Amino acid sequence: MCAPMPELTSYKLDGGIATVVMDDGKVNALSPAMLAELMSALDRAEGDGAIAVLTGRASTFSAGFDLRVAPEGWPAMITAGARLAERIMSFPRPVIAACNGNAIAMGAFVLLSCDYRVGATGEYKVGLNEVAIGMTVPWFGISIARHRLTRPYFDRCAITGVLLGPDEALRAGFLDELAPPEELSDAARRAAEALAAVNPDAHAATKLRVRAEALQGVRDGVARIERGDP
Repeated sequence: MCAPMPELTSYKLDGGIATVVMDDGKVNALSPAMLAELMSALDRAEGDGAIAVLTGRASTFSAGFDLRVAPEGWPAMITAGARLAERIMSFPRPVIAACNGNAIAMGAFVLLSCDYRVGATGEYKVGLNEVAIGMTVPWFGISIARHRLTRPYFDRCAITGVLLGPDEALRAGFLDELAPPEELSDAARRAAEALAAVNPDAHAATKLRVRAEALQGVRDGVARIERGDP
C-alpha cells in the first residue's frame, strides 16, 4: 500500500480570513498537484465566505511552474496555471498576497492576479524570466501583466526577462506595499481586515467589470493552449 502524498498547502481560517500557505519543502514550484491544491483551497475559502491570503514557506513565495514536468505534461500544467490566475482574479472576496521571497514566472503571475500584494523587504527577486530561460511568455500571462504592470515595466519585464528586487517590483506594479519580513504576516492581515470593510457584492461585481478585458485574455489564452499555441 502506497503512503499518501504529503500536502503541498495548508489552510487556516481565523476571523473570516483564510491563510493559504504553499509549502513543497523547496521553492514552492507550481506543479499540477500544487495548482490543484490551491484551487481547492480557494474553493474552501469561498465556501467559508473568507478573504484569502496567499503566501509561501520560509522565505520563498513561488519559483513558478515545475520545470521537472515532462514536456507532454506542460500544456495541462500551463492551462491549470491560467485557470488558477482566472480564479484569483475573479474571486468574490478580496485576495491578498504576502510575498515572502522569490516570485518568479508563474509565481509572479499569481502576485499579479491578487487584489493587494504585500512584499517583504530583503534580498529576493520578482519577475517574468521566461525569455531568459528559453520560454515564450504564455498568452494568458501577457494579458495579466498588461493589466497590472506599469506600461514601461510591462514591456521591459515581459521582453527581457529581468528580475527585480522588491523596491523596484513595487514601482513596476508587482507589489503594493513593503514590510519588514518579521512584520509581513501582520501587514497582510491588516490589509485583509481593511478590505473586509468593503461591500462584498459591490467588490465582486466591480472586480469583474474592471478585469473583464484581462479575464477574457486569460480565457483566450487557454483556448490557444488547446489549439497548441500556448
